[in-house]
Amino acid sequence: MPSPTMKSYHDRGGDSGIAAYEYGADWIRIRFRKGGTYDYRSSIIGAAHVRAMKRLADSGRGLNTYINMHPEVKEGCR
Repeated sequence: MPSPTMKSYHDRGGDSGIAAYEYGADWIRIRFRKGGTYDYRSSIIGAAHVRAMKRLADSGRGLNTYINMHPEVKEGCR
Protein backbone atom coordinates (compact mmCIF):
# COMPACT_ATOMS: atom_id res chain seq x y z
CA MET A 1 0.00 0.00 0.00
CA PRO A 2 1.34 3.46 -0.88
CA SER A 3 2.58 5.70 1.86
CA PRO A 4 0.11 8.29 3.18
CA THR A 5 2.80 10.93 2.60
CA MET A 6 2.60 10.63 -1.18
CA LYS A 7 1.80 13.87 -3.00
CA SER A 8 -0.76 13.97 -5.77
CA TYR A 9 0.80 14.41 -9.19
CA HIS A 10 -0.72 17.57 -10.67
CA ASP A 11 -0.69 16.31 -14.27
CA ARG A 12 -0.60 19.72 -15.91
CA GLY A 13 -0.82 18.08 -19.35
CA GLY A 14 -4.02 16.24 -18.40
CA ASP A 15 -3.01 12.86 -19.79
CA SER A 16 -0.53 11.30 -17.39
CA GLY A 17 -0.70 7.79 -16.04
CA ILE A 18 0.84 8.97 -12.76
CA ALA A 19 -1.33 9.52 -9.70
CA ALA A 20 1.11 10.32 -6.88
CA TYR A 21 4.76 10.41 -5.85
CA GLU A 22 7.16 10.84 -2.97
CA TYR A 23 10.92 10.95 -2.77
CA GLY A 24 13.96 10.95 -0.56
CA ALA A 25 17.62 11.78 -1.05
CA ASP A 26 18.37 9.02 -3.57
CA TRP A 27 15.02 7.56 -4.60
CA ILE A 28 11.57 8.38 -5.96
CA ARG A 29 8.40 6.30 -5.53
CA ILE A 30 5.63 6.63 -8.10
CA ARG A 31 2.04 5.37 -7.96
CA PHE A 32 0.40 4.91 -11.35
CA ARG A 33 -3.30 5.50 -12.03
CA LYS A 34 -3.86 1.98 -13.38
CA GLY A 35 -2.32 0.44 -10.30
CA GLY A 36 1.14 -0.29 -9.11
CA THR A 37 3.61 1.67 -7.05
CA TYR A 38 7.26 1.51 -8.03
CA ASP A 39 10.53 2.63 -6.50
CA TYR A 40 13.32 4.10 -8.61
CA ARG A 41 16.70 4.23 -6.86
CA SER A 42 19.81 6.11 -7.90
CA SER A 43 21.90 3.00 -7.21
CA ILE A 44 20.01 1.25 -10.02
CA ILE A 45 19.02 3.92 -12.56
CA GLY A 46 21.57 6.61 -11.72
CA ALA A 47 21.45 9.82 -9.73
CA ALA A 48 20.88 12.00 -12.81
CA HIS A 49 17.67 10.14 -13.66
CA VAL A 50 16.39 10.37 -10.08
CA ARG A 51 17.12 14.12 -9.98
CA ALA A 52 15.33 14.65 -13.30
CA MET A 53 12.33 12.60 -12.16
CA LYS A 54 12.03 14.59 -8.91
CA ARG A 55 12.09 17.86 -10.86
CA LEU A 56 9.43 16.60 -13.28
CA ALA A 57 7.28 15.24 -10.44
CA ASP A 58 7.32 18.59 -8.66
CA SER A 59 6.50 20.45 -11.89
CA GLY A 60 3.54 18.14 -12.64
CA ARG A 61 4.54 17.72 -16.27
CA GLY A 62 6.50 15.15 -18.27
CA LEU A 63 7.27 12.46 -15.70
CA ASN A 64 5.40 9.62 -17.40
CA THR A 65 6.94 10.57 -20.76
CA TYR A 66 10.40 10.64 -19.21
CA ILE A 67 9.98 7.14 -17.79
CA ASN A 68 8.75 5.80 -21.14
CA MET A 69 11.55 7.49 -23.11
CA HIS A 70 14.35 6.00 -20.98
CA PRO A 71 14.35 2.18 -21.04
CA GLU A 72 16.97 2.02 -18.25
CA VAL A 73 14.51 3.90 -16.02
CA LYS A 74 11.43 1.95 -17.10
CA GLU A 75 13.18 -1.38 -16.54
CA GLY A 76 15.02 -0.27 -13.39
CA CYS A 77 12.05 0.08 -11.08
CA ARG A 78 11.29 -2.21 -8.15
